[in-house]
Amino acid sequence: MSTQTATRATRAGKRGRHTAAGSRRGVIRVGTASWSDPGFIADWYPPDLPARKRLPWYAEHFNLVEVNSSFYRLPKRDAVARWTQQVPNGFVFTVKVSRYITHIKRLTGVADGMRIFAERIEPIAERGCLGPLLWQLPPNFKRDDERLAGALAELPPGRHAFEFREKSWFVDDVYAMLDRHGVATVLPHDPRRPLPVPPATGDFAFVRFHWGARGRRGNYSDAELRDWAARIRDFAAEREVYAYFNNDWEGFAVHNATKLERLLADG
Repeated sequence: MSTQTATRATRAGKRGRHTAAGSRRGVIRVGTASWSDPGFIADWYPPDLPARKRLPWYAEHFNLVEVNSSFYRLPKRDAVARWTQQVPNGFVFTVKVSRYITHIKRLTGVADGMRIFAERIEPIAERGCLGPLLWQLPPNFKRDDERLAGALAELPPGRHAFEFREKSWFVDDVYAMLDRHGVATVLPHDPRRPLPVPPATGDFAFVRFHWGARGRRGNYSDAELRDWAARIRDFAAEREVYAYFNNDWEGFAVHNATKLERLLADG
């Protein structure tokens, strides 16, 4: 699929006209790590917009969001069901796996830990708008191939992306293990905590923008976003791309995501 076709698909996604869950090379999805973070509520949403209408407003502008709150506490199933009723066809939710599994249990007992998690987010899967599950490991969790292999063997059906935050994980053997299971290696961008740049694994690319290197206070400069747009087009030549901005203070995330979408649409 050409870059022009991919950017058309991105724009179509904002109108809810593309399908959600299947892997499609060349499709680029851009969003943020929340739709209700205080950092951009006051800056971006209309001042008189009720809280219950923020997600529909967000979904008019982006075709992707990361549910970050699930890392801290399990969402209620009825709340999740309401989310699915507020977005158009083609909108995609990525859900961050509970820190109980990644930080406390440290990838042990994955099958048991994921049962209740999967039950809570089931309405998203039933609606057909569930994207990859995000597994973010703690920065003090060093490489453990045996534990990783056990976790990968117990992953529930669907798509998964692993974000490593400790340098020992960034090696070919780990990448090969993830690739065999169709799991993406997250590319985390944060110059405050520099890490090796991993190759893409699985059939999709997953980029998380934590902190801009050339803007002020973590904002991404226009020149920086142009460079990233070129890199993302390269990723999209081989696989589907998910890109999320997590620098949500001062409204940076939504403005950076909007700018990146425009750059990708312009080709």
